[in-house]
Amino acid sequence: MLVLVAALLLLGILLGAVAHIPLPLTLAAAAVIGCWLLIFAVRERASRRTH
Repeated sequence: MLVLVAALLLLGILLGAVAHIPLPLTLAAAAVIGCWLLIFAVRERASRRTH
């Protein structure tokens, strides 16, 4: 999943609006999105184990 986030970040840097904002802000946004995806994956896995 982190590979996917990294690939999307790289694509955004090369092609999108991410190129127009500072690098620290980009990295912070990527970290927030990565944490959100990690939390989502953990919650989904936990809910599937209980059902």
